[in-house]
Amino acid sequence: MKQVNIHEAKSQLSRLLEEVEGGERIVIARAGEPVAVLVPYRAVARRRRLGLFAGEATMHADFDELPADIATAFGME
Repeated sequence: MKQVNIHEAKSQLSRLLEEVEGGERIVIARAGEPVAVLVPYRAVARRRRLGLFAGEATMHADFDELPADIATAFGME
């Protein structure tokens, strides 16, 4: 990991960003003390929220019952 001071970071930002795009991590320091880290940007995948539509749909009691005409069409009766 490379460390640069704030003045160098301001004057060489384009070059530093090219290095970051290449996979380098760069620490920006003030008076030798780390202040920030430049790292490549990666979009955060949104997590799906389970149960978002809970209670919005209902299932009728006869859901599993097959109507007679459809059962006959499939040769089940």
